[in-house]
Amino acid sequence: MTDQTMRTEWVKVANGDLQIDAYLAEPTEPGTFPAIVVIQEIFGVNSHIRSVTERLAKAGYVAIAPAIFQRTAPGFEVGYSEADTVLGREYKDQTKADELLSDIQATIAYLQTKANVKAGGFGTIGFCFGGHVVYLAATLPEIKVTASFYGGGIATMTPGGGAPTVDRTPEIHGKLYAFFGTEDPLIPVAQIDQIEAALQQHQIDHQVFRYQAGHGFFCDQRADYRPEAAADAWTHVLQLYRDTL
Repeated sequence: MTDQTMRTEWVKVANGDLQIDAYLAEPTEPGTFPAIVVIQEIFGVNSHIRSVTERLAKAGYVAIAPAIFQRTAPGFEVGYSEADTVLGREYKDQTKADELLSDIQATIAYLQTKANVKAGGFGTIGFCFGGHVVYLAATLPEIKVTASFYGGGIATMTPGGGAPTVDRTPEIHGKLYAFFGTEDPLIPVAQIDQIEAALQQHQIDHQVFRYQAGHGFFCDQRADYRPEAAADAWTHVLQLYRDTL
């Protein structure tokens, strides 16, 4: 399913009293389609995250990017300057694992109300902090497939405190692909090795892809963008979804 026409809109996802802003992109053709939850970097649901969401819709998926900083910074969207990074990290540091999981669960519940969403399981994709969040969300029973891009801190922490997220690897239900840059100063190779070892130890269906690249290599708005690595990774993501959803 490629090159479909699509439509986009901002929607509200209800999680109790919280109304989460979410960017929705979906094929315009009739029928039912697998659904993907897209999780942002620390920079909000910005133009890069919206473009990923749209690429998925063109490939034949209903894709939605909820604003995971809704509680503390509604409407937050910045670029990739040093000041933007400092601000984004401040909001990231205010997140909590249970709230993030609750917001993703609410997003899944929203998708389940849509007539054009195929039943039977959901996928995720996340970048930077979002790569960490989707590793955490892989523990949700509805998530059948996860694409985690350069998820920082998986081996060392969890949002809000507690044992590192890698310790929850045995709880992962579906298939997980992880994409890392071996020159990423934020994720030492030793941490990539630790994540891969945990996935192997607990017999999670997975692949870990390593590129000679830095942090953010998939994002064409960042200095670390590596077109060949990004294109290769995207091919693997689409194959993963086709095989699983």
